[in-house]
Amino acid sequence: MNNSLKFSKQWIGIVLLSISMFSFTQNDNNADKLVGLWEPSNGRSRIKVEKIGTKYYGKIVWLKEPIDPVTQKAKLDKNNPDTSMRSVPLKGYRILKDFIYNGKNEWSEGTIYDPENGSTYSCVINMKDDNVLNIRGFIGIKALGRTDVWKKVTIK
Repeated sequence: MNNSLKFSKQWIGIVLLSISMFSFTQNDNNADKLVGLWEPSNGRSRIKVEKIGTKYYGKIVWLKEPIDPVTQKAKLDKNNPDTSMRSVPLKGYRILKDFIYNGKNEWSEGTIYDPENGSTYSCVINMKDDNVLNIRGFIGIKALGRTDVWKKVTIK
């Protein structure tokens, strides 16, 4: 085989590999846009989203009303269907679990827990822009669900 032809094929291979690696890196960077501090529309909590391994999780890190008015102690997960979990404080509780990045600013395959009613739902997260998430919790199919808008919290 001609040396210049061999060199051209190698060069094309290197260019294609570089392009695919750049695309993979871009997708990873977009996936990690979810990491940060978010506030649901009701403003009663703040959720810290972090990446653990290859998945994304979110836990309650702030509550507008962290103290239960009846017990005068930290609010607990009193509505959890698992009675052994009802003594667990809501602050620090992981409500988003097991999300994977699908591309195009969407994370799915995860669940969201609603401490208000003790229910866990399938969930899809769509990033509208760098500061706004559409969080859709549902049972069975996405059409049978509810979307909440979360805003990114910036610490000043």
